[in-house]
Amino acid sequence: MTLIDGKAIAAQIKSEIAEEVKQILKSGGKRPHLAAVLVGHDGGSETYVAGKIRMCEELGFKSTLIRYEENVTEKELLEKIVALNNTPDIDGFIVQLPLPKHISEYKIIETIDYRKDVDGFHPVNVGRMTIGLPCFVSATPAGIIELLRRYNIETSGKNCVVLGRSNIVGKPVATLLMQKNRPGDCTVTVCHSRTVNIEKYCREADIIIAALGSPGFLKGDMVKEGVVVIDVGTTRVPSPETKSGFKLKGDVAFEEVAPKCSYITPVPGGVGPMTIISLMNNTLLASKKVIY
Repeated sequence: MTLIDGKAIAAQIKSEIAEEVKQILKSGGKRPHLAAVLVGHDGGSETYVAGKIRMCEELGFKSTLIRYEENVTEKELLEKIVALNNTPDIDGFIVQLPLPKHISEYKIIETIDYRKDVDGFHPVNVGRMTIGLPCFVSATPAGIIELLRRYNIETSGKNCVVLGRSNIVGKPVATLLMQKNRPGDCTVTVCHSRTVNIEKYCREADIIIAALGSPGFLKGDMVKEGVVVIDVGTTRVPSPETKSGFKLKGDVAFEEVAPKCSYITPVPGGVGPMTIISLMNNTLLASKKVIY
């Protein structure tokens, strides 16, 4: 069993991006600029955004954080997005999800200029990804594909089961694994909360991407010997053993599943570090105007 080290791969990519930024600045180019819009004070969102801002500093990017209280109106938020769309110095920006219930996430996403949509959520980017055109791919699926690539994990002709059908992970990673590409060329089955006999599909899988948000869902008796397992789950569960009072738990019952795997990602330290570095890579691409 090989443990897929997302931290190590993310560190490699981080070094590559930082070096490229140095070369861009050395030749008189523009420093990549990422903006983040944060609404409210959700603990998880605060942590994620702080991590993104810190990563920008480490890579030599410029960053801007725009904060709003939870009672901000949808109209005010949409107006800010239009202003960001029209700010030439900002190469890409994100609106941290989830948003308060009185704000339509779909309206927000569709208002973002798809050329600055480094989260890869805009319908134009999703559509271009679906038909294999250059685009911004959402960060977590992009990170998963990069892990498979850098570990030289064979995907062509393999049976892949994706557990979960979210717009952020399940659907896009299934689409990417179906593409005529490397990694890709998989036969993909998407399973979800309404799938009957989900265990049957899992036992037949060569590769499993677990993105249900259900801690410990994938058990040892649900996988075959030699399977590749990518655990996307990051559910916070109470833990008296940690300073924070919680720990992250994946969708995979690691102790049961890992002994049967050829490759598996841990939680934390697997997919998580790849998500943030993939966002940074999208920002670099946006600054270089190589996609749009």
